[in-house]
Amino acid sequence: MNKFLLRHGRRPAMGVKAWTMKYLEWVRREVHFEQKAQEATLLDYLHEVEHAALRIARLDGAIEEAAKGAPPQMRAVIEALQALRGVAHISAVTIVAELGELSRFGRARQLMGYGGIVASENSSGERTRRGNITKTGNAHLRRVVIEAAWAYRHRPAVGGGLRKRQENVSEEVKEIAWKAQQRLHERYRKLVAKGKNKGVVVTAVGRELLGFIWAIGIKVETAQKESLQRAA
Repeated sequence: MNKFLLRHGRRPAMGVKAWTMKYLEWVRREVHFEQKAQEATLLDYLHEVEHAALRIARLDGAIEEAAKGAPPQMRAVIEALQALRGVAHISAVTIVAELGELSRFGRARQLMGYGGIVASENSSGERTRRGNITKTGNAHLRRVVIEAAWAYRHRPAVGGGLRKRQENVSEEVKEIAWKAQQRLHERYRKLVAKGKNKGVVVTAVGRELLGFIWAIGIKVETAQKESLQRAA
């Protein structure tokens, strides 16, 4: 729909960002065509956009209901991971669904390898060459983590949405999440300053983000196990 509008010279006013509510209101209220074929095409595109939005909302609701039925330990990890910038509910559920118990990874680097976000290596004798990431791990996990890593291009801050997600997590988890913001933003800034491609930079940030995901998972799972032992 966006390309269709651009082809016909229809652009919103300054300050109206694409695919916001104001953008869609502008399309519905102000964009019209004299030719019936063009008007029908616009209406069809609008219908598909609305249909996709409803489908996403329906699926998000189904995922939320499914997460409520998960074991308590898994729910605790899902809630804790949302303390990280860039990791909202759907991302947290996806990560936990793909990984199960994070304690099955003895070290953070093992988790990075599982996600395929470690550099490939070509060794011969005393020579070692490192190449692109292996991409041999869990592609779904890798996609979600790298998408979340883009959030760390911004300076460390706790906005309203993130503050709300952190309301019920422990101070220890909040501390790990804050360290993640500071370290990963600094990592992003330094690599960009060196002239690295932003895609490469975000992949490197995503790799380190998995380390913080592992740290939070281990912290929460350990606390849950200790709580069960005390109750027993």
